[in-house]
Amino acid sequence: MARSVKFEVFGQEYSLHTEAPEEDLQEILEMVRTHLQETCKATNVLPSGKSVILASLNMAGKYVKLKRDFETYQKKVLEESERLRKKIEDFG
Repeated sequence: MARSVKFEVFGQEYSLHTEAPEEDLQEILEMVRTHLQETCKATNVLPSGKSVILASLNMAGKYVKLKRDFETYQKKVLEESERLRKKIEDFG
C-alpha cells in the first residue's frame, strides 16, 4: 500500500508517495543524493526543480526493484541447481 514519505535533498523538503519497502526507499534516496552531489561537483551547477529530484527518484526506484528481482532470481536458480545436484547424486 502506498504511503507518503518526506525527505530532504539539498536543503529542500520533498514528499513522495511510494509502495517501496523502507530498505529500498533508503537505498533509493541515498543513490539520488550521491548522484546529484557527484553531478553538482562535476558541473559546478546546482540542480533545480522538483522534476529533477522526482525523475532521479523514479530512476533509482526502478534500479533498486530490478536489483531486488535479480537477487531473488539468483537465489531461486541456486536453490534449483542444488536440488538437481542432489537428485543426480541420489540417482547415481
